[in-house]
Amino acid sequence: MVVKKAKKKPWTKNDTQLVTLALPTTLWFLIFAYLPMFGALIAFKEYRVVSGFVKSLFTSRWVGLENFYFLFSNKLVWLTIRNTLLYNTVMIALGIIVPVVLAIIISEVWNKRLAKVYQTLMFFPYFLSWVVVSALVMGFLSYDLGILNKILLFFGGEKRFWYRETAMWPPFLVFMSQWKGMGYGMVIYLAAITSTDKTIYEAAIIDGATKWQQIWKITLPLIKNVVILMFILSAGRIFSSDFGLFYQIPRNTGALYDVVTTIDVFVYQQLKSATIGMASASALVQSVACCVMILVVNQIVKKIDPDAAMI
Repeated sequence: MVVKKAKKKPWTKNDTQLVTLALPTTLWFLIFAYLPMFGALIAFKEYRVVSGFVKSLFTSRWVGLENFYFLFSNKLVWLTIRNTLLYNTVMIALGIIVPVVLAIIISEVWNKRLAKVYQTLMFFPYFLSWVVVSALVMGFLSYDLGILNKILLFFGGEKRFWYRETAMWPPFLVFMSQWKGMGYGMVIYLAAITSTDKTIYEAAIIDGATKWQQIWKITLPLIKNVVILMFILSAGRIFSSDFGLFYQIPRNTGALYDVVTTIDVFVYQQLKSATIGMASASALVQSVACCVMILVVNQIVKKIDPDAAMI
């Protein structure tokens, strides 16, 4: 007797439920991520506002790569690319090392209520706007009323113009970036650590493994894929930067231009002093470079460890 296999239905109730759940996210990406890509044409046009956006886009004169020529002929663009790459290289490295170390430390705290307090305190700065943080920084670094200058005067020193001290700002901006973002990264790695099988640690303790050996031989290998995934995503933003950090914190001070101006700040300044087409060309180059970077890094990871690659 031959048993016929039941024919699989092309569409089930589960498929309907999953599609319904995914629909809001899909619509969000279509409206706010894919539809605006149509505006990339501005980078190839001498954009002039006529009436509506669509009419202005089609009636504006086509200039081809002229906007890109003006972009790369500007000497300042290479300064901004250098600053962006150097800042992001340091921030990506610290953005992985610091949260991983903090996540391991928090996971080893025996008092879980105290661990939650530490976790909340470190995560709290992530919710602060850079505008608010900028005001707090101004309260410390202001020449006339800043706390640091008052402390210097109290100990017999002289007031300093902190917003002209170019040597201090690169490490300070890196510190501010880590202070604000380390809590978010820590939560991700902490979730990966807490989801691991605890019986592995129990077996390691029975075999006489020290705490350091447990971290080095068990914890780090188990969260390796999460670390690599976060590294790939961070590397994809190496040509991008946090506009609020590099524009709001230094308060757009001209004396610090050479050390704090990144591509995002440069694009914003282009909107004020140059044409919209040049600013769009800058943003388009930045987006393409980030896309290429994430694909290259992912391919390198795939060659080394196929299981750890993102795609």
